[in-house]
Amino acid sequence: MKIEIWSDVVCPWCYIGKRRFEAALEGLDEAVEVRWRSFELDPGALPTPEGSLAEELASKYRLTVEEAERMMDQMAQAARGEGLEFDFASARRGNTLDAHRLLHFASDRGVQGEMKERLLRAYFSEGRAIADRGELAALAADAGLDQDEVEAMLSGSDYVDAVRRDEARAGELGIGGVPFFLIQGRLGISGAQPVELMRQGLERARTQLE
Repeated sequence: MKIEIWSDVVCPWCYIGKRRFEAALEGLDEAVEVRWRSFELDPGALPTPEGSLAEELASKYRLTVEEAERMMDQMAQAARGEGLEFDFASARRGNTLDAHRLLHFASDRGVQGEMKERLLRAYFSEGRAIADRGELAALAADAGLDQDEVEAMLSGSDYVDAVRRDEARAGELGIGGVPFFLIQGRLGISGAQPVELMRQGLERARTQLE
């Protein structure tokens, strides 16, 4: 079973959804091939945006800063339920294009899953600068990639087209939010669904695609 997952490395529900997806796969009597696809929540984001994350969310969703902070607390609580610790106060926001390029590079090297997990943990739990190319290269080394090779790749424009193709495909599929799980190119599951609902979706997909 091939499953493509559109997500961003600064999307909290994508990290929560990843954990729920992994739990849903446990006990599934099916070989699964996972491919992470690119989706930028804010393609126009600066490398180092001004203001706090709460201020950004308040502006985006037309909330007060206090309401945005409560929303962040709720997301952190949901994350703890999946064994994740979110440190929003230390999160260093920025443009994620290079992170997505790195994920395509990692896919070609056979370690995309490891790279995805490392980037998510770095942003949500460690306060690492996800838009800094030096930081990305160091994180890539943690995932088993050659740091110098990654630095050279990021200094050019490699994989930009691959990112844009993923995003264009998301548009064709009508994906307006992430995470989004596409099974065998035909059946979709949208959002960070609870584990049991996601497991039911996977079982239903397997049955329908047999």
